[in-house]
Amino acid sequence: MTRLAGKVAIVTGAAAGIGAAIAERLVAEGAQVLLTDMNEEAGQVLAQRLGQRFLRADMALTADREALFDDVASNWGRLDILVNNAGITHAAELDDLTEEGFDRVMAVNVKAATFATQAAARLMRKGGSIINLSSVNALLAIPNQIAYAVSKGAIRQLTNVTAVSLAPRGIRVNAIGPGTIMTEMGKSVMAGEEQRRLILSRTPLGRVGDPEEIASIAAFLASDDASYITGQTIYADGGRLGLNYTMPG
Repeated sequence: MTRLAGKVAIVTGAAAGIGAAIAERLVAEGAQVLLTDMNEEAGQVLAQRLGQRFLRADMALTADREALFDDVASNWGRLDILVNNAGITHAAELDDLTEEGFDRVMAVNVKAATFATQAAARLMRKGGSIINLSSVNALLAIPNQIAYAVSKGAIRQLTNVTAVSLAPRGIRVNAIGPGTIMTEMGKSVMAGEEQRRLILSRTPLGRVGDPEEIASIAAFLASDDASYITGQTIYADGGRLGLNYTMPG
């Protein structure tokens, strides 16, 4: 399948997990992908395996973002796809939450995506697709993930606002809101039988998702198959958001 043949893409947070799966799927669909992450070792290994380029960047830093988009401009002169996947969590109850912790989450999860979108739009000369990674936690609450949940709620609205702002330029902006996905973080959450039972009790499909399932949605949203879709968040959560009770264990 080569729906993205000739397209140029950036995937942030691409060294592992969902970001790595998205980068791999975009390449499989024909795109040229610049991978970026703070984990240079893992990012370089993946980029070499995919035959693509890697550039280390902390997306919360203006200088790193500028270097990333300058690289794209110098090497390709345009951009067609941006996947704002880089993100962090910060576990803290309200009484223990610090400004430093809150600010870091917002910088990586929200500010970085906002200004990456701005920079990408300037390079999307003939339209394009921007894909943000949100979460079911844009709508659901976890008491000790205040900063993360707030940031994902902000991503939901960032998607709406920029979709409207960029529509006249032919740039579509959408988001994906995963539920529990079997990344390294997901595996740690599912480490014990009790934790596994609790996760599955809130998931009607009775299993967690795979990174490749999120990647397939990203590839769709990046392609012309989604040419009339903008401002939407697709929640890939195994039915969790529609559940008003727990499933039998």
